[in-house]
Amino acid sequence: MNQKNRLTLYILLALVLGVVLGYAINVSAPNPAAFAEYMSLITTLFLRLIKMIIAPLVFSTLVVGIAKMGDAKEVGRIGAKALGWFVIASVMSLSLGLILVNLFRPGDAMVAHLPPAGAVSGIVTSSLTLKEFVTHLVPSSIVDGMAKNEILQIVIFSLFFGTAAAAVGARANPMIEAIDGVAHVMLKVTGYVMNLAPIAVLAAVSGIIAKSGIGILSTYGIFMGEFYIAIGVLWVALTIAGFLFLGPRVFALLREVREPTILAFSTASSEAAFPKTLEGLERFGVRNRIAAFVLPIGYSFNLDGSMMYCTFATVFIAQAYGIEMSLSTQLTMMLVLMLTSKGMAGVPRASLVVIAATLGQFNIPEAGLLLLLGIDHFLDMARSATNVIGNAIATAVVAKWEGELSDPGTVEPATSPLK
Repeated sequence: MNQKNRLTLYILLALVLGVVLGYAINVSAPNPAAFAEYMSLITTLFLRLIKMIIAPLVFSTLVVGIAKMGDAKEVGRIGAKALGWFVIASVMSLSLGLILVNLFRPGDAMVAHLPPAGAVSGIVTSSLTLKEFVTHLVPSSIVDGMAKNEILQIVIFSLFFGTAAAAVGARANPMIEAIDGVAHVMLKVTGYVMNLAPIAVLAAVSGIIAKSGIGILSTYGIFMGEFYIAIGVLWVALTIAGFLFLGPRVFALLREVREPTILAFSTASSEAAFPKTLEGLERFGVRNRIAAFVLPIGYSFNLDGSMMYCTFATVFIAQAYGIEMSLSTQLTMMLVLMLTSKGMAGVPRASLVVIAATLGQFNIPEAGLLLLLGIDHFLDMARSATNVIGNAIATAVVAKWEGELSDPGTVEPATSPLK
């Protein structure tokens, strides 16, 4: 068994052991909340280690990829193709969420658990105004953007930097080689950090079960079960869309990104899976200059799982309060979510913030979010894993359109797989 498969196995074992340990602590320990607090320290440390990698990795791989393209028109063409796919995937995700929540009607079963309509959820929505979003696109300082891990801001700066480096020509080559070296070093650092992933998964899962108890899974079982079914339908839809362009190779792609998908699911963090997703795409045959360009943009504009959750959860809350939304209202809501969900990767508790902003616009009690806060971690696990799948397929399809998708192993990737 190679190192990649061993790590995947260890993460799965940690996931199972986390549930068992969390349940044992919940039923036997005098203060399970204290245990959960200690476990959260381990999870937080791991996620901070991952976030430590992301800014230099995104900057270095994206700058090198753009500089090697050498043509601003080519950058624009690839960007347009990527955004075109993102829009199509967004509409599909939002529409599926809308259709399935109306079909399942999970809100009808939650009437007895309703919080008072005037209760406060504690979710701040002011960061989602159009003005804030537009000004948030461009960093006032790239150092500040990197310090805060603002992926969208890093992408914007890297686009300008890489295009300028390509325009300078030969004089910029030594700098590009140095930045390429940074990318290789950061991938090696990723390998070291990823060895800690099973410990982080064990801590994350055991902590949430110890604090909330295994009963939280049964209390909200109907909603969670139907949401996971919806996520499964979305996976099938994304796979079919990928099959139309990649053919049977889409299944090989899913195997390559299996490990980052499990990691994203276990830690409820798409960011945690970014380095491994990039590596898996290159093993699959996507050239580095495409993968390093499309994948970071997808992390801001193509969060398929999060977008499905937005429509599913918003209509679920309306159903729970007995608010019937007409088809035209739901379509309007979908368009609003289409816009407000872009760039959500840079907003803490992003999906909940987007939902809170949308609820207010359609006169749905914001207190309904309290129905979701207790189980949001388990829901976030599913949508984070889906985000990884969606972005991997999107990147591979764009590479196929550009003729930059080779057979696995025939081309040495710019960022070699970790040893």
